[in-house]
Amino acid sequence: MTAIKSERVTAAVMIIGDEILSGRTQDTNLAAIAKYLATYGVDLCEARVVPDVEQEIIDAVNALRTKYDYVITTGGIGPTHDDITADSIAKAFGVTAPEHPEIMAMLRERWGEPNAARRRMAHVPEGGSLVKNPVQGPPGFQKENVFVLAGVPAIMRGMLEDVGPRLRTGAVVLSKTVRVTGTGEGVIAAPLEAVAKAHPDMSLGSYPFFSPPDVYGANLVLRGRDAAELDAAVEELVAALEEAGAKNIERVEVPA
Repeated sequence: MTAIKSERVTAAVMIIGDEILSGRTQDTNLAAIAKYLATYGVDLCEARVVPDVEQEIIDAVNALRTKYDYVITTGGIGPTHDDITADSIAKAFGVTAPEHPEIMAMLRERWGEPNAARRRMAHVPEGGSLVKNPVQGPPGFQKENVFVLAGVPAIMRGMLEDVGPRLRTGAVVLSKTVRVTGTGEGVIAAPLEAVAKAHPDMSLGSYPFFSPPDVYGANLVLRGRDAAELDAAVEELVAALEEAGAKNIERVEVPA
């Protein structure tokens, strides 16, 4: 599929699993997906965590797939009773989820004739295409603008490599950081707000830090798609901070 440049492309992530909501498992997939999408100029705009409940999955995916260009789900495509993602996604689209012949062939090659639990991993909604799994186990799948990936982080990251080339890409977001040390957010707030209002198409945020006993300040992160505007906004912010009395202002180069 040929990647097409677009001004803005949006996505949402849906993390599926009771183990995430209970706190037994700590999710790391969200950060990995966000960073991966950013390289394609796709903005991750929302993330939801939903339980292993069919109607919850159906409602969430239907809400997200109509609101954003893409939805990426993780979890719930294994062989156990609570792995209901494939069937739930199918119901969200109003189709069935038969056993995919390619996945069945993979399962038979590995285990012989698979039992009922393993056959669950072959369920793919009608009209869905497979997402390659270069790590281990069966593949994920794509149904229209929804990508369904494994929950195991290493496997999920491997599957992402087959998702990227299918995306309609946008302009990559650039990032600049201004670090202010020894000045609190009370002084920083007004200059930051003024620059943010002057550049409504950009994102500006303040991320305070504190290192005992007495080192404190904030990293001011500016993000935008226009490199020239971003550079100009940095200089405007530095000038506004100096005028407000902030000290120890640094321009810091960090990844977006």
